[in-house]
This record gives sequence, C-alpha cells and structure tokens, in this order.
Amino acid sequence: MSIQPAALLGAMSATQPISGSELAQRLGVTRAAVWKQVEALRALGAPIQAVGGRGYRLAWPLEPLDAVRIRADLDVPLRKRLGDLDLRWQTESTSDALLRRAAAGAADLSICVAETQSAGRGRRGRQWRSPLGGNVYFSLLKRFPHGMGALSGLSLVAGVALVEALGDCGVAGVGLKWPNDVLARGRKLAGILVELGGEFLGPCHAVIGVGINLRLAADAGIDQPYIDLAQLCAGAPPARNHLIARLASRLIVALDRFAVDGFAAFRADFARHDLLAGRAVRVQTAGGAREGIADGVDERGALRVRHGAAVVCHDSGEVTVRGA
Repeated sequence: MSIQPAALLGAMSATQPISGSELAQRLGVTRAAVWKQVEALRALGAPIQAVGGRGYRLAWPLEPLDAVRIRADLDVPLRKRLGDLDLRWQTESTSDALLRRAAAGAADLSICVAETQSAGRGRRGRQWRSPLGGNVYFSLLKRFPHGMGALSGLSLVAGVALVEALGDCGVAGVGLKWPNDVLARGRKLAGILVELGGEFLGPCHAVIGVGINLRLAADAGIDQPYIDLAQLCAGAPPARNHLIARLASRLIVALDRFAVDGFAAFRADFARHDLLAGRAVRVQTAGGAREGIADGVDERGALRVRHGAAVVCHDSGEVTVRGA
C-alpha cells in the first residue's frame, strides 16, 4: 500500500522523533515503504531529519495548505468574489497550471497554490527553487476587458500589494527592487512574475505568480543572496495560510484599482518602497549596458535613470546596484 506524502508529514513533528516502525504501524504500511517515502520527500526538499536510534523529526513545523483557513482569513467582502481556490500537493508551476485553466475559461480571481513545484520559474526563464517545506508558491488570475497595452506597471502593483500583505502579517523592513524583486536586508525575499494571455487588443488576462521564501534550509541551492521570513521574524514566520489570504486580499483590492486607474494611481505607493531611488545603477538592455542614477519610475512604471543631464525611461532590462 502506498503512503500519501501529506499523511506521512502529518505524522511527524518538530519536537519529538517518531520511529520508522511506529510510522509504518500508524500508516498501515511496511517499514521499507516508510523509508522510501521519506527519501522521496527529502528529494523534494522536505525538512526531515534522522535522529540516531530514535527515528525521524521535522527540522521545523510544517503548516499544510488549508482552503478553509485561507477563505476564513480573506477580507469578508472578497470571499464571494474569489474564483476557484486550487490547492495542489505538487505541480510544475502554479502559473502554468493557472494559465491553462484561464485559456479554458477559469473564473476571474481564481488562485492556484502548491506545496512544491517541479518547474517553478522566475523572470527571463530562470529557475525558481521550490523546496517542499513551507514556502509560498502562489498564482492569481485577473481578467481585463481592455487590451494588454493598458497593463504596463502591473508587476509593480503586485509588488506593492505583496509588501502591504507582509506588513499585515507583522513583517517590516521589506522593499521593492524594480521591476519584480522583493528584498530585505539587501537579499531576495520574494519574486513576482506576470504573464499575459488573451487578445492583445482585449479582452485579456494576467496570471500573477508570487514566490515567497518562508523558511529555507541553509543549503537551499539558490544562486544569489537570499533571506526568508523566518530570519526576519526571529524564527517565527507568519502562518502560511494567513499570509496567502492577506496576499490574495491585498492583490484583489489593488487590481480593482489598477483596472480603473492604471499604474499612475500606484506611483506614490511604489515610491515609498523603492529600493533603487537615488542609487547608482547599471542597466543591461538589448542595446548594451548603461550606468546612471535611479530616479524612481514614471506614470507607466518604467524605470527612470539619470545618465548625466538626460533622463532615460527603461521599460525592461536587468538592473544591478553599482558597488553592491
């Protein structure tokens, strides 16, 4: 008989080891089946520790995804507006799953959340590491009656909503690095990826993907400086289901405003969290690299950079802080 991965993790705790034999008895399987499933979960990044002679223990408590808790924590006026709430154990990417469902007619404001991703990705096709163990992998579908040209600055709006959601959960000291990174203490905490579908002239839709480092192992295999909420919150990060609900609530309210007023209505909000403003930066574009001083964003969300006496607005590009 096979073991449900969630059942095995649910039988473990972060305080008291449990033996493989007891797990096998409790789950009605063989000791070998327990060992095999433990190894499979470790390969996905689950924080399972072997305690010599005593069995297995979690390195930290795991809070499983729970649709009832998420809905209960949503702002009351938004509960009825929420589309499908799709909770998955594992998927290639929450955004890929939601993009397919969007093309098939999924309801506006549908959400997909997963315990782990096999092919999570960030900006420009980069891999997004998605270990099983408590991080947030979240995507939301928003439908727009107009065309894609009106969606400039949407990733920045999502960033503002994410910072506000973290604030709702007591997380301070977080800022935004244009165009889609969320940083704390100079290290990456979260990322945002917006992908569009539908008709260019409208109607269209956007899938807003968000990955948040809730609690990562020291050897997470991430190739850039990173931080997680456990470090920011003295080892006690926000409850994951509550954080997802606050993120959904903040995003839905922000998207309503964005659909009417565009990014211009968020320019001042973004400026309050802008980590690049006034910094010496290098912008790598298709035409080459240019250095200058970051000067906020314009009404469309493009990055303003002062190159001597001239100001150039960059709609895309890789930005690094000089000297960082």
